[in-house]
Amino acid sequence: MVYSRVYGKNNKPYNEYYLNCGYVAQFGAKAEKDTRIEMDLVYELWEGVKAEIKRNTSETIYAVWFENLKLDTFDGETVVLTDDPFRCKILNEKFYDLIGECFEKIMGFKVKVCIQGEAEITKKPEPKEIKLGESNEYNFENFIVGDSNKFAHAAALAVATDPGHTYNPLFIHGNSGLGKTHLLNAICVEIRKNNPNAHIIYVRSEDFMNELIDYLQNKRDTSVFHNKYRNADILLVDDVQFIAGKTSTELEFFHTFDTLVKAKSQIVLTSDRPPKEMATLEERLRNRFESGLIADIQPPDVETRIAIVKSKAKSLNIELPDTVALFIAEKIKSNIRQLEGAVKNMQAQIMLHGSEPNMATAQIAIRDIFSEGDPTPVLIDKIIDEVARTYGVQVSDIKSKKHDAKFTYPRHVAMYIIKEMTPLTNKKVAEVFGLTDHSSVMYAVKKITNDRNNNYSIKTIIADIMKNVKPM
Repeated sequence: MVYSRVYGKNNKPYNEYYLNCGYVAQFGAKAEKDTRIEMDLVYELWEGVKAEIKRNTSETIYAVWFENLKLDTFDGETVVLTDDPFRCKILNEKFYDLIGECFEKIMGFKVKVCIQGEAEITKKPEPKEIKLGESNEYNFENFIVGDSNKFAHAAALAVATDPGHTYNPLFIHGNSGLGKTHLLNAICVEIRKNNPNAHIIYVRSEDFMNELIDYLQNKRDTSVFHNKYRNADILLVDDVQFIAGKTSTELEFFHTFDTLVKAKSQIVLTSDRPPKEMATLEERLRNRFESGLIADIQPPDVETRIAIVKSKAKSLNIELPDTVALFIAEKIKSNIRQLEGAVKNMQAQIMLHGSEPNMATAQIAIRDIFSEGDPTPVLIDKIIDEVARTYGVQVSDIKSKKHDAKFTYPRHVAMYIIKEMTPLTNKKVAEVFGLTDHSSVMYAVKKITNDRNNNYSIKTIIADIMKNVKPM
């Protein structure tokens, strides 16, 4: 019998846990006829495998090819994964080895992986028309406006006030966690207030694509799909960048777009980048995305961050001292969801432990993002790991003093991203890399800033690295 080293409930190896439950789990060997594996533990393992896959792919690849992959059965030797036939074909051709390696890493031994299309594809849930109740918190009233987002806010409000006649389409872009989805919801709330009967459809671009694939693969009547989206009064599409390079989806969206604009129906799109930076987007779609108004959202300045923290605290009935609000705002710089999450964590500490809304409680609330004591963010290691993976070098090479170009450039990129994503001084960043002189950091930041501004490829690579390491 070969035992797994994977640990499960009660911090016991999975095989030991099974035996204590009265089960036999002969991992790595042929199981007896009556062997069965407790399925909740199997699915716990599957979640670990999926997390490992996500760490080894880009966010886009994971969302498109792995998000809907399901574990069907596992008998201790062979795991059967299912999805629709189209995606299974790609998974077998392009990602089979990766899946096997991730299973081996999590399980501690090799398993046979079988990826097969479902005999009968379960109908995917239809993208839902937004239904917003009176208690919805994402409205214009509680959207904190600052220099970083006031243009996008004003444009969204104008569209909500007179949909289809002001800016059509409205294209809002910015990094994750800066308020794009908040504005989409706020537009819906305002339109519903003025026109309760408006036919509003909100959809993520991945769901739009998956629904289209479902129609095509199952030879369903696509006129139903067409009518659903082309008869909307307001269509809101989140993360539209994911349709770039998907030929059939782009074609369908192109015709949907044209039909809605001609009917003076409002279209609002969000993305993590402007249309001009979607390298694989079809030119005619790019032109249409750029035909309306483009508004960007930048990371909030410290004053706006403080206002966001205070507003969230007020909504949760927390009397937050100014010093605590400033502390949180100075620690979390680039993600509004994290700012609000920190305040929610404080509320939990207050309710569960009777804590006071003070500096100590705030430190506990953000400890998953920053390490205690030393202000060095715990994500520094993640940044260096991701840079090494992206450029195909070892972490030790990036931290070394080797002067080969294949090592120095990734090192400069890592320094730049650490400066962008953390509060560290040049001197502190130099210490991370074992340097006594911080002039190397200053040079790296200046060089990569210039490269990023003048080279689209480098800008995209850096954006992807930052997205992959940023806490959600």
